[in-house]
Amino acid sequence: MNILITNDDGINAIGIRILAKELSNIGKVTIVAPDRERSASGHSITLHSPLRIVKTDIDDRVEAYMVSGTPNDCIKIALESILDKKPDLIVSGINNGANLGTDILYSGTVSAAIEGGMHNIRSIAISASYDENKINYEGAKYYSCKLINFIMNLKDGLIFNVNIPSINKEDIKGILMTELGIRKYKNKYLKREDPMGKNYYWLDGELMDIKNKINSDIKAIENKYISITPLYFDLTDYKSLEKLKKENI
Repeated sequence: MNILITNDDGINAIGIRILAKELSNIGKVTIVAPDRERSASGHSITLHSPLRIVKTDIDDRVEAYMVSGTPNDCIKIALESILDKKPDLIVSGINNGANLGTDILYSGTVSAAIEGGMHNIRSIAISASYDENKINYEGAKYYSCKLINFIMNLKDGLIFNVNIPSINKEDIKGILMTELGIRKYKNKYLKREDPMGKNYYWLDGELMDIKNKINSDIKAIENKYISITPLYFDLTDYKSLEKLKKENI
């Protein structure tokens, strides 16, 4: 199995190194990842500046390239310019922090998996949640190959968002198929002044306490379960569409 790996934390992140090492046990791994952190880049691509690709050494079993662009740039340029043939699987991660609920719309990690799905390649985003402001990758490391083998054997589904609790593997209660929950924040922009006397702003905020469904990805992580959520890139609101078709314009 040929596996393409990327992330949004950058090619030097701990999570992508762990993932590449584990997945090398089940397939031929190629990394094409950003040269620096690109968190919260969403589905952006680079249009107005050139992309630079540098081959780099990570592991004897892994061919790796760092790209001066976003996670979606990495997927697109890998498929169209770097790889000799289409991969069997694309994996994005292991992300440094959970990608749950409506937060996936901002996530570069999840967007890279969606980009893979747009090329009709089964794609998986894997994230490890924070626990007391730190990340324990043990569960993600232990379950990564098991989850991929499980997903690759499914008959349906093209894009999957996987979140793994940041706890020891023996403390994980199981695996649940989930739907996206809802996440909202009380945001504020902190106004500061630079040495030249000009204002600049930092985004800050805190997560709001919102009641989510028991079968949501958010509740699964709260209850120490691994969450697997199937995704698709069609954002059409079909319920409203059917009603609108009946309206006279």
